Amino acid sequence: MRSDQTAVPLSYTTPSTIGGAGMGSSVRAVGQSKAAGPLLVGATTAMGLMAGLFFAFDVSVMPGLAAGDDRTYVTAMQHINSSIENGLFGLVFVGAFAATGIAAWLLHKSGRRQAALWAAGATALYLVALIVTMGVNIPLNNELAAAGDPSQIHDFAAVRAKFADTWVSANMLRTALCTGGLLALTRALVLHGRGGR
Repeated sequence: MRSDQTAVPLSYTTPSTIGGAGMGSSVRAVGQSKAAGPLLVGATTAMGLMAGLFFAFDVSVMPGLAAGDDRTYVTAMQHINSSIENGLFGLVFVGAFAATGIAAWLLHKSGRRQAALWAAGATALYLVALIVTMGVNIPLNNELAAAGDPSQIHDFAAVRAKFADTWVSANMLRTALCTGGLLALTRALVLHGRGGR
């Protein structure tokens, strides 16, 4: 150092790395990671509820109805489709997608890349389940409703035949997709809990 130079403290020369932008980025990452935890729990719960709902139709509701006569089948499914259109179901149905997607984004922003990938995978699986629901199950539900009041239906066998097989197959696919999403979210939770990147 030349005699006409004076020493400058390190804290004045590197503000971007000591108490500057680096510290701000670290604080944001920690905050995003903490917010992702509760969202992951909520997403996993909602995904599990949806997988369980679809599974219950696969193993009990639809086989039970299939054992009955055509009139009972059509009437029961009309009532089930009408009853399920409520706020609580809507909250879980949409919330599973929203919470999973937001959690994946927060994990990615906080640098938890492995956990983010698993959460993103769960989001993609549930998105496919939504597409199946909107493209197959709901249109079939609407057709069943359009058949009218059971007292006015003359050919229950025809109404049932147009509905049953396709709806059941699509529901099995939804069960598989949501179960896969549940497993992926469980893995994301484990990775997030470990704090690994």
